[in-house]
Amino acid sequence: MKRGGAGVALAFSAILALAPVTAMASSPPLPEGARAEALSPADLAGWTQDDHARAFAIFAEGCMADPPLRQGVPLPERLTAVCDKAKALVAAGNVDREQARTFFEQNFSFWRIRPEGGETGFTTGYFEPEFEGSLTRSDAFPTPLYDRPKDLVTRFSENDWPGLDKALSAARRTKKGFEPFPDRTEIETGALDGQGLEIMWLRDPVDRFVLQVQGSGRVRLPDGSVTRLSYSGRNGHPYTSLGRVLSQRESIPPEQMTMDRLIARLKADAGFARDLIRLNKSFVFFARRGDLPAESGPIGGAGLPLTPMRSIAVDRTAWPYGVPVWIDATIPDGVGGDEHLARLMIAQDTGSAILGPARMDLFVGSGAAAGHRAGLIRHPVAFTVLWPR
Repeated sequence: MKRGGAGVALAFSAILALAPVTAMASSPPLPEGARAEALSPADLAGWTQDDHARAFAIFAEGCMADPPLRQGVPLPERLTAVCDKAKALVAAGNVDREQARTFFEQNFSFWRIRPEGGETGFTTGYFEPEFEGSLTRSDAFPTPLYDRPKDLVTRFSENDWPGLDKALSAARRTKKGFEPFPDRTEIETGALDGQGLEIMWLRDPVDRFVLQVQGSGRVRLPDGSVTRLSYSGRNGHPYTSLGRVLSQRESIPPEQMTMDRLIARLKADAGFARDLIRLNKSFVFFARRGDLPAESGPIGGAGLPLTPMRSIAVDRTAWPYGVPVWIDATIPDGVGGDEHLARLMIAQDTGSAILGPARMDLFVGSGAAAGHRAGLIRHPVAFTVLWPR
């Protein structure tokens, strides 16, 4: 039965009455050296023009999600309470832009986050790539992708593994206890052979490297069908930025080291590519997701499909999944110009290289054009967290 507008408005008013504007507002917890400056919505240029209903829909979907694929900071009780209000609003009927804006303003306080030693945050971009691949190994497709090994154990903040390097975020469970999981070179030279973990094969290690950096992707099979891959875990070794390494080795200014340029360099020399890629000891495992509709975004760390230009990856040791973030940045549009982006985003993903309370990665979309644009984004961003009252 379609709800009348007056009924929805009354239900909306009743729900918001559960969270008066006078609720206590305290700053979010931050690592030492970082700062939080209290703001009001009026301080955010473009706030009233944004499509808050779009952001609200993504936020509310996260409130109804299953446990995340990658554990992050536990949800604060106040965020869980705000989620309850969001679910009640969804149950009452469609939430329009004005109602959504009021929801965010009344249930969150606004905090500009300034990292240690700086005034602004920093954003990069990422995307969902598509490659050619096969379900069987052949001369054309010799590079395997692996399912998550059964003995791989992810390390959480509360885990104390005596004798194991604290830099390792995962380990191998053995009868004698935990030990470091094989690194990339060991895996590429046979450490996982004979376990039946291969789920797909790609053309070369460069395609696999890009897929692992992005954390998810699409693979077009020889019959023309497309299968989706989502992140399933990693071996726990620290991530090394190959773009930064190549920039230093070949004296390439950092602002010129795009993903396109890095891939071209790797594709030009297989031996060089093998040696450079192995400097990154981190290795990512995947799961096939035949249940994902072709039009949906990839699955992020929160366990939900990502939305282009609305979903961001954050440091999962600093922020919980689902927290809204207002960003203000000027970034490349991918076709030779710039775009000023001032809008409300939702933290739905994380990444090994995304470290720091004002560091983010913007999900741009799927395919080659999105990949080109994502590779150009390395820009300052005003990073304002909406923290539950």
